[in-house]
Amino acid sequence: MTVKLNKKAFEHAKSLVEKGQTTKDERDDWSEHAPTAAEQNAYLDKHGWSDYGLWFLGVDTDMDEETKGHYEFPYGDFQRVHRCGVISAESRAAQYNHRDIQDALEKIHELLDGEHS
Repeated sequence: MTVKLNKKAFEHAKSLVEKGQTTKDERDDWSEHAPTAAEQNAYLDKHGWSDYGLWFLGVDTDMDEETKGHYEFPYGDFQRVHRCGVISAESRAAQYNHRDIQDALEKIHELLDGEHS
């Protein structure tokens, strides 16, 4: 398994933060705020794989681009960047030693925490 930073998703996340499309939730909220499988499928049906991929900071290059297994490290709910999603992904990236993804998530986290409420 080779997981790499999804640079387009990183730019998308930064853009959303700059526009204020964020949710400043708490660390442990991600289990409740993460999109369900049904919500993911509905988004895919409406927007396609390219847009779906913008919501995941990691891609597994060993998996086909048109499978959910290709996309890792979600950070939002297809509308907003969730602070809890960023923190959760940041922890997982560190755990699995995906340094480039961890660095990107740290930058997004800093942008979120530096935002004016």
